Amino acid sequence: MTDLSFVCTGVRADKYAAGPTLVFRLRITAADDARVHAIALRCQFRIEPARRSYEPEEAAALADLFGERSRWGSTLQPLQFAQVSLVVPGFTGETEVDLPVPCTYDMDVAASRYFRALRDGEVPLLLLFSGTVFAGAGGFRVAPVPWHKEAAFRMPVPVWQEMTEQHFPGCGWLRLPRETLDALLAFRSRRALPSWEATVEALLATVDAEDAAPRARIFPGAVARPVTERTAP
Repeated sequence: MTDLSFVCTGVRADKYAAGPTLVFRLRITAADDARVHAIALRCQFRIEPARRSYEPEEAAALADLFGERSRWGSTLQPLQFAQVSLVVPGFTGETEVDLPVPCTYDMDVAASRYFRALRDGEVPLLLLFSGTVFAGAGGFRVAPVPWHKEAAFRMPVPVWQEMTEQHFPGCGWLRLPRETLDALLAFRSRRALPSWEATVEALLATVDAEDAAPRARIFPGAVARPVTERTAP
């Protein structure tokens, strides 16, 4: 069986992708300069949050994922980031390939919330490999990529920020149920609002106005009347 080793040498944001995409650079080495015809490679990306420190502002933003900082000894568990596949072309001894990883900015996804909370520094990643190797000098042999093959990599936070800024400049992204979207669209239509930003701002202004105004302790639609003493007949 051909022994392979994997190293992640870098990462960049794909400027020309239709959606948010990171491109990781992999170096794959076959022991004894063996001939590899192809690899059907699978790679699972895992975030290991316990392998870096956090500023107070970052810790506050991560509270919804890991709870209070005092509990992080037990709650700072790995997060699934992505799982992708790649067919690696044939090579002898060593090769380098690009591994594209489509990403999401959906704030309902734990990995996205984690990335969003970080201000600077690096993201500790662990790449876990599996798949099938087609190798051999005369003809070829088929063997699995052992499950213990992995590579640690520290991704600079600015690379993630650059990627999201390319596709969502100055913006965030929220996923809402269809019924909520329909209600928002109806509100926007009634008010003839020009954008979703203006729609949300109008709703926030309504809430702020309600919070500032004194609230009568009556049922909606009820008419308030002065209270008079009731005399005995």
